[in-house]
Amino acid sequence: MKNRKEIAERLAATGYIADNELATAISLMQALKRPLLLEGEAGVGKTEVAKALASIHQTELIRLQCYEGLDQSAALYEWNYQRQLLAIQAHQVQGADKTADGIEDRIFSDKYLLERPLLAAIRREKAPVLLIDEIDRADDEFEAFLLELLSDFQVSIPELGTVKATSIPHVLLTSNGTRELSDALRRRCLYHYIDYPDVDREARIILARVEETGATLAVQIARMVESIRKEDLRKVPGVAETLDWAAALVGLGVKDLHDDPETVHDTLMCLLKTHEDKARFKPEVTARLLGRVA
Repeated sequence: MKNRKEIAERLAATGYIADNELATAISLMQALKRPLLLEGEAGVGKTEVAKALASIHQTELIRLQCYEGLDQSAALYEWNYQRQLLAIQAHQVQGADKTADGIEDRIFSDKYLLERPLLAAIRREKAPVLLIDEIDRADDEFEAFLLELLSDFQVSIPELGTVKATSIPHVLLTSNGTRELSDALRRRCLYHYIDYPDVDREARIILARVEETGATLAVQIARMVESIRKEDLRKVPGVAETLDWAAALVGLGVKDLHDDPETVHDTLMCLLKTHEDKARFKPEVTARLLGRVA
């Protein structure tokens, strides 16, 4: 894929409606073979970009979910200690080579290596999509470790030596902005901020992902969600919540939001995910917002 128009069209074919800036970012990511850092609020579709990219490349998606306390062993590799112990015991019983070097050569081999996402991503014959999800949840130490891998796409395993990438993966990192990422990490990545979609794009997303919605209802849902996001909410609904709501309305036979305001109000549970937000949305609030929806 060489230009953003082609990328946007192929993403749309998977159900992901990208704006021009995101399509450009992906185009540059692939041309320069650089990681792409996607930042934005939870629920705006950052993870879905990786899924769509894997689909259009017809390749594997390898996901590393970050969390506080994530370390190299969970992200890179571990030795299968249980199998190694059984192998040592088997060698002893069978009278095989019992020298320390001989046993070590046997048990520290690829057979006993447990790949974790980062190692798996650089050992695939066909370049996978590597999604490092919510990197802002990991700590500074893990982020520093990640810098070397993203620079050289190789890792050092003391017992085996240096493992170089068989193919360079398509790397996407996502961040919800819960902590500031280091300048060093940002320098190694291309950057794009994903915001909530405007009404037109969200309506197109609904039409692409929820069958039998219809253009009129899709636009009404998108406008209603836009109005709800402007309210004073503890948790603003993301695109995933919009799609859930659209699917619920279609399933209940709603074709126009104004025809059944009671159902519209009752199904807002698809969008509102905290007690405070649900308590705030009285029927009169829903009616007020429906008045803005053409």
